[in-house]
Amino acid sequence: MDEPHPSHLKPSQLGTKEYWDAIYTQDLTNHSTDPSSIGEIWFSDSNAESNILTFLTSPESSKLDLNLDPSTNSFLDLGTGNGSLLFLLREKGGFEGRMVGVDYSRPSVDLAREVGREKGLIGTRTSDSGGSGSGSKKKKREVEFYEWDLFAEESPPAWMDEDITITITNGSEGDGRRRRGFDVVLDKGTFDAISLSEEVESRTGRRLCDGYRARVEALVKEGGYLLVTSCNWTEEELIKWFVGGDSGFEVFGRIQYPVFSFGGKTGQKISSVCFKLKSSIC
Repeated sequence: MDEPHPSHLKPSQLGTKEYWDAIYTQDLTNHSTDPSSIGEIWFSDSNAESNILTFLTSPESSKLDLNLDPSTNSFLDLGTGNGSLLFLLREKGGFEGRMVGVDYSRPSVDLAREVGREKGLIGTRTSDSGGSGSGSKKKKREVEFYEWDLFAEESPPAWMDEDITITITNGSEGDGRRRRGFDVVLDKGTFDAISLSEEVESRTGRRLCDGYRARVEALVKEGGYLLVTSCNWTEEELIKWFVGGDSGFEVFGRIQYPVFSFGGKTGQKISSVCFKLKSSIC
């Protein structure tokens, strides 16, 4: 029998949409008066974003090779906030493929778009594709941001275009649809917030965190990756949430953060685990 997932966390206001709407509304106000203010970058005290960048771009640092192609690979950032992680991957990581950030908080999306425009990552952009004086210009793909609730009971949104969704045939079971998915799906604190929500899914009557893995799995390409960063769950607990049972995920790697000792125990302030979606999931 499969080992059950860890015990639920006690719900808090950090698991409510109202809380995040208020946070990002204030961040928008602050940004309008001081463009250098873009709001909080989650887990910055642990340098999470720079560690994620290194993990994705420097396989020698983790002794793992994700075999990513910076020119084509696609990224989806769940709970994108101010979009800082995608901006970092575009500007410092050299990733040129499709990048989409989604958040259920409209003010978050507005903030990310504002910051992206100021960075020149949203709007028409061109760069020299040849040598000096070549006059050849190449259009760079924009970073996209959309308001979207992962648990909304609706058909796939328009931004999941034909590049992301394909039709497959299930033989005797009839035609069905399977999302081809993104090469890399990022979650930096989103599962934490969902774990603090007291909401339940209407179809199952279970808390949202119980259904999160299956919904996210549908967004990842076969052979693609899900990278989850959390301050509420240890590495071992994240693995119990995302691996086992009918999950198509397997553990691929982890990010090492500074270790501290307290009360005779050692641990990290945050955990980042990379899961790989096994191929040929039927």
